[in-house]
Parts: sequence; C-alpha cells; structure tokens
Amino acid sequence: MISSVLVANRGEIACRIFRTCRELGIRTVAVHSDADENALHARVADTAVRLPGAAPADTYLRGDLIVKAALASGADAVHPGYGFLSESAGFARAVADAGLVWIGPPPEAIEAMASKTRAKRLMGIEPLGEVTEADLPVLVKAAAGGGGRGMRIVRRLDELQAALEGARAEAASAFGDGEVFVEPYLAHGRHVEVQILADTHGTVWPLGTRDCSLQRRHQKVVEEAPAPGLTEGLANELRALSVRAARAVSYVGAGTVEFLVADGRAHFLEMNTRLQVEHPVTEAVFGIDLVAEQIRIAEGHALGKEPPRARGHAIEARLYAEDPAHGWAPQTGTLHRLAVPPGVRLDTGYTDGDTIGVHYDPMLAKVVAHAPTRAEAIRRLAGALESAALHGPVTNRDLLVRSLRHEEFTSARTDTGFYDRHLHELTEPAPDPHAPLAAALADAHGRSRFGGWRNVPSQPQVKRYESAGEVHEVRYRHTREGLVADGVRIVHADARLVVLEVDGVRRKFEVARYGDQVHVNTTRLTALPRFPDPAAQLAPGSLVAPMPGTVVRVADGLTEGATVRAGQGLIWLEAMKMQHQISAPTAGTLTALHAEPGQQVEPGMLLAVVQETSS
Repeated sequence: MISSVLVANRGEIACRIFRTCRELGIRTVAVHSDADENALHARVADTAVRLPGAAPADTYLRGDLIVKAALASGADAVHPGYGFLSESAGFARAVADAGLVWIGPPPEAIEAMASKTRAKRLMGIEPLGEVTEADLPVLVKAAAGGGGRGMRIVRRLDELQAALEGARAEAASAFGDGEVFVEPYLAHGRHVEVQILADTHGTVWPLGTRDCSLQRRHQKVVEEAPAPGLTEGLANELRALSVRAARAVSYVGAGTVEFLVADGRAHFLEMNTRLQVEHPVTEAVFGIDLVAEQIRIAEGHALGKEPPRARGHAIEARLYAEDPAHGWAPQTGTLHRLAVPPGVRLDTGYTDGDTIGVHYDPMLAKVVAHAPTRAEAIRRLAGALESAALHGPVTNRDLLVRSLRHEEFTSARTDTGFYDRHLHELTEPAPDPHAPLAAALADAHGRSRFGGWRNVPSQPQVKRYESAGEVHEVRYRHTREGLVADGVRIVHADARLVVLEVDGVRRKFEVARYGDQVHVNTTRLTALPRFPDPAAQLAPGSLVAPMPGTVVRVADGLTEGATVRAGQGLIWLEAMKMQHQISAPTAGTLTALHAEPGQQVEPGMLLAVVQETSS
C-alpha cells in the first residue's frame, strides 16, 4: 500500500492530487522552485522540498533532483501530474530504479507514445517530409509535450523556416526536447479525445469522449464531456481506436487518445500518456476519481469488467491571467481575490493574495459545471463565471462567458477555428456604463459632504477611470441631501457597496479597491490622475513590452535606421513558457532599438520605435 506520494509538479494539478491523497489517508510531498516558495501547492502539502532556481529546466524538469527529494522526504511513490516530466520514460525509469512506485504508465509505453512522430508511425501514419506549396497550410508541431507549446501554423512556404526555428526553441524551453515535425493543418476540424483507464490485469476502460475544440494558440480553453453531436458509429470508432492504441503499447494507468474529427472522419493526432488538464469533466460524468484510480492501479488493484455508467453533461473552462484582446498576452501581479459561487467545481493553485509570476503557465483555475443536460451545464458554468469574484490582473473571464453563450457553442457547431473567426466580437469592450460612477461614489464615502461655505452649491467632483483601453469620466456633487449624480438616483453608497436606481430599476454594485485598481462587480477599472503627466506620453510608433519576460530574439540584421514593413516581427519575448512576437505597427523606419537577446524586461518598458513612412 502506498503511504506517501510526492507530486513532481506544481500549481493546480499538484493541489488536486493532494486533495485525493488526503481523502485516501496518504501523506503528501511537494517540490517547489524558488519562485514557488510560497505557492499554494507548497503550503498545503504535508512536506515540501526546495528545488533551487526558478526556470523549469533548472527545477521541475530535473528528474534527478525530484528523485532525491522523494527519497529524502520518505515518499514511497511519485505522481507526475501532467506536463513537465509526466511523459518522460527516463524519469519513470529513474523513479522505479530508486525503489519508488511510479504512478503512471510503463516507461516502454511512454516511449512508444510520448513522441508524436513515433505514435503516428505506430498507428500507421507518417509525418510530412518535404513540404511543397500543395501541402499548405501545414502545422509545425513539437514531438514532445503539449499545451500548445512548440506549435506554428504555416500558410506560406517562406514562413516555414522561421516557424521551425521558433517551434524548436519553444519546445526545448518547455520540454527539454526540441524535436518538431510537420503535418497537414485541418482548419475546421473538431478536437475530440477519449479518456482511457487500464490496469495490469488486461482491462482497458474507454471512458467516453471529450470535445476540446475551443482553443487559443493550439491550447484548450473550454472542454466538455461527452463530445456533442457525434454519431453513434463515430463515437464507437473513436473508443475502439483508443482501446487499440492502449493495447498496442500494453498501457497501464490513465491516458488520453486525441483525434481531429473532420467530414465525419477521425484523424489520429496523438496519445497523451498522462492525466489531462480536462480530466474533471470525465470524473463528473462517470462519477469517479481518476487520481484515486491511478493510485489503486499502481498498487496492483484490478478495474471492474465494465466502466461506470455515464450520467449528464460536464463542461470545464480554464481561467487564465491573460488579455485575449491583445494577443493573449499573459498578465502578472497579485491575485487579490478568487471566489466562485457554490454549485461548480474549482481546481486552482492560487488563493487570495498570491502572486502570479512570469515563470510558469498563466492558468489560474479550472471551473467545472455538471448538470443533467448540456444546456443546463452551459447555463450553470456561464452564470458561475459571470458572478465569480476575480480581483487582480486582467483575465479571460469575459471571453469565456461570451464563448459559452455564443450561438455556435450552444448549438454544438464549434471547431478549432472558433477564435480565428470570432475573437474580435468576443473581445469587444462592453463595460458596465455605471461601474465608473459606482467606483467614484465608493471612493467618496466618508469624505466631508460640504465645503467651507455651506450655502454655496458645491462644484462637481470629477474622476477618471480606464477600462479595456477606454477612458471614462464621471461627475458627482456633494449636497445637503447627500451625493448626487445626473441621470441616476443614489440609493446607498459606502466604500464597498453602491446602490443606484436608473429609470426605476435598482442595481447593486460591489466595489473593491487595491491601490489604483478598482473592481466593480465584474468590471475592472484603473483609477487615473485628474491631470495626466505629460512626461509619461510615448512617441508615436513606440513598441513597449506588454508583459514581463526575457528577450530571446531580435530580427536578423535589425538595426536603427532599418526599413520595416507593417506586421514584420521585430522582437520575441519569452514569458510563462511561451514566445510572444512584437511586430512593427506600421511600415516605416526603425529609429530606436533598446532590446537585445537575454535582456529582462518589465511591462511598459520601451523596446523600439518605428517612425511611420510619410505618405
């Protein structure tokens, strides 16, 4: 029997595995980098072991250090979670060689399937060799890992070499393996997968289907089970192919077989030899704990002859600290508050007051709703996200709510090109018109109602707020009767709650302020000074760092005085394990270049200036 488990991972998956271990009476051990010293997963574990450094390559990707940590802490088993070392056959062998129990598939199965190129060959599929014009568009893809890292769509042959180089660099940084390959790109397919669970006694359970078609940057955003709209024949085929893949490598444990479904046909993508981020939707539908099953299988227990019966529908949304309207740029800072209403499941690696840093994935949490029908699950999840308290950096919350309520999603007609088609409309600013006034009234609470001359009407108070790139100016006055604003009746105003009546309709506004950052219900505002500092203005054409990170590349031959074209990639930053391209906003001349490879940058730091070519 396993008595102590070290989780070779971080964040929400480590916390989620610890939760099951506690329920089973198993002691928990965390590992943490220096950047994660005060992270939630390190705080909630029974024991925590430091991995010196901050970069994944120096910490969470160091299998030798993690094995040493397991032995030093007295753990007798290692669970890899997902990502990092979860698909490393070498790490699995090192764990077993140290006399520890590996809660995962055999190393041989990992070797056969962890490389997407080897997995495809096992299923009788060959990657593209020499790419020609007729093959376009194609997808450059990392052979190892997942999560959308090391992937590039190529629509023109002259873009292929740069895509290969960028994908190799990103894959090497995220997974320690820079191998990439090329395959045809199907723009309008559905991403459908099958969860499998296999024991050491020859039983393989295909636990239904999941649809993961809503993706940004090839990384899943919304997932659901079962996949809607599949014919019975296609669903049976997907399950059969998944069992075939598992049996082909004598698979043991939890795994996922992924497909692209297009024109009623299933195209094999890969097999992930680990737990998936989206596993909670399968747990909800089948009423099981996949982590508990992984542990029981590692202990040698047999599965039942048949899997549990599926019930209802479940949908998961991934909350990210990112700005979808500006290239999905990751955001950092303090997460002041994270709370969702009852009735949904919240898996997170953060709690109130935690810092969102630059070193790791920007996912804050997963929110999961389960209901008897798909329509009810959509309504429950959208409502929970809409009323969640999310105080801190910009997030993708509004995008998720709009996505769930979009007609293509509610009618189950989405595909992997959903955000390519609809991102602009889904990220159009739609601030609550009364949120800035509520923020101003809450800020005014407790101040003196009157000036020095009580018989002279007070002058209007003016406050300015920025939200989603737009500046809002509000005015109110202090009178003998209290605070007054045009067009509304102020029913109540204090520092945390403002009640306004507009055209006979009364609305409540909950207000929370953290320095210049103000949250009014779900609207995020930044309080602006009444008189902006002229020195803070940037010259037209200035390119600034959208996030903290490291300059990993500057365009070849780029120097001051060079002519650039609109949209040309000039500088590449790496942040949160992804590379982000900064492009020329217009055609013109590069008049300043302040970035160089290896440089650490902060948000708003000036990197370059492009002077527009005059007409």
